[in-house]
Order: sequence, then C-alpha cells, then structure tokens
Amino acid sequence: MQEPDLSIEISSLKMESPLMLASGILGTSIELLRRVFEDGAGAVVTKSIGYEQRMGYDNPTIVEVYGGYLNAIGLSNPGIKEFYKELSRSKIDDLPLVVSLFGAESSEFSEMISILNELEVKAYELNISCPHVKGFGVEVCQDAKLVEDIIEAVKKETQKPVFVKLSPNLTDIVNAAKLAEDVGADAITVTNTFKAMSIDIETCRPILANKIGGLSGPVIKPIAVRCVYEIYQNVDIPIIGCGGVVDWQDAIEFFLVGATAIQIGTGIAYKGLSVFEKIKQGIKDYLTLKGKSSLRDIVGLAHGF
Repeated sequence: MQEPDLSIEISSLKMESPLMLASGILGTSIELLRRVFEDGAGAVVTKSIGYEQRMGYDNPTIVEVYGGYLNAIGLSNPGIKEFYKELSRSKIDDLPLVVSLFGAESSEFSEMISILNELEVKAYELNISCPHVKGFGVEVCQDAKLVEDIIEAVKKETQKPVFVKLSPNLTDIVNAAKLAEDVGADAITVTNTFKAMSIDIETCRPILANKIGGLSGPVIKPIAVRCVYEIYQNVDIPIIGCGGVVDWQDAIEFFLVGATAIQIGTGIAYKGLSVFEKIKQGIKDYLTLKGKSSLRDIVGLAHGF
C-alpha cells in the first residue's frame, strides 16, 4: 500500500507535513528555524514580532507545573526593522516561514507587513491573544471592531495567507472565529496559552516575575480540542490546532475534530525536535491501519456522531 499523503494546503501555503512549529518556542533565528524544518516540521512560525523592540519581563519568566509550563516572557523581540535585517540577509525562499506579528493598533500591523512583504515570507499569523501583556493580547481579541480593523488593514497590505490566533480566554471564541472569517482571515489558529499563575508556598509569592502567565502543555489539550470542535462547526476556513500536542495520538484528536494542521510547542520541551518525525510516523501508521490514503480523509470525522 502506498504511504498516506500528509500534504496540506492553507490558502497558498503548501506543506508536505501538517505539523508546524508554534510561535514563541525557538525565537527568530532563521538558522534555528531552518533546523526545525529539516527535522520534520511542515512550516515554522517565528516568535511574535512587534513594531518596536521589547525587552520582556524580568526573570523568572517560565516555570514547569503539573501537566505543562507557565510562562510570561513579555513578548520580547528585536522589533520589526531589526527582524527585517535578519530575514533579508538569510536564505528563506525555500523555507515555509510564517511570521507572527503583534500590535495594539491596525496601523502597526499594516506597517509591519509593508516592511516584510517584499521578502519570501510565506504567510503571517496575527497574535492578538497573548494572555500576559496588557494592551497587546486578550484586550485586542476582545475588541471586535479592533479585530475587524486589524484584519482588514492586513488584507489590504498583502496577498499572502493571514492566520488569526485566537485566545481561549475569550467568553465566546466561536464568535471571534466567525468574525475573523467574515473579515477575510485565511485560517484560524486555536489556541494560545491560558491565563494562569503559580505560587511559591515557602515565600508566599507568585513564582513568575509578572505574577500571571500563560499555561501551555498537555494539561490544556482537552480544552483546545473542544475549541477546535466548536469552531469547525461554525466556520469554513481551515483551523490550525494548537495546545498540548506531544504525541501522534494528540495530533489525531485535533484532526478528527476538524484541524487541517497542528502546531507543536511544549512538545519540543518534552521530546526534543525529534517530536516532529515521531508524530508524523505515528499519523502515517494510524492512517494505514484505518485504510485511509490521505490525512484529509479523517479531518472532521468526530462530527459524524
């Protein structure tokens, strides 16, 4: 039997594998992002870039908790102009590179894309859902008019695919997804980390310097799966599942509820970069066992019950 086909397309972004590196995991170094691609990722998403440089929060910025990690990095990044220099001196034409962007106003997003758009960036992911930086995350995602303005401004500036990364901290993530689709988003990324905190019982203080951070890892997977399930019932554009994927069984869950692709972040902390090839092989074995010739044959199957 021929090997199952794992290739997918999200608008003009074509990927040989449905597995993507999640934003915020391995920074902005093209050399490192290329290594992830060569180790089996179908596409790589950069750390979120803003218009101005941000230093982020003081340490401690990350702590391991039961079932995952809690982080509050603070959207540290070199700023769009310095990042442009990094991209312009790197070979990226053959790299399925997705640039993650954050901002507080639609003008910031459109200006950043105007700077990058001449380069061989394959798609953009709009991070409007960071749970721990005031003014750049959940507050943006909760403002329907601002979300609409941002997506419209970005779509006017580029013909490249635009993904919108939504927050699980929203009261109604389904309506947010429908709004993004109506305004022109090419795909929805679901989800970002969950607002959470951890306390040191000896010092009686929050462990993170910022006190509140974002929770990721296996502990959030069932909630992320539920979010994808509900959004799939209400939108027609592709969904990129994200949240707690560490093995092939996790990936299959996301595909069955409607994800076209999945992003892997904390899974790298647990299993290293080999996680991409291991999950890819597991998906192939599962499809073969089920007599399926393509990954597309199982997307959304959980909705038939």
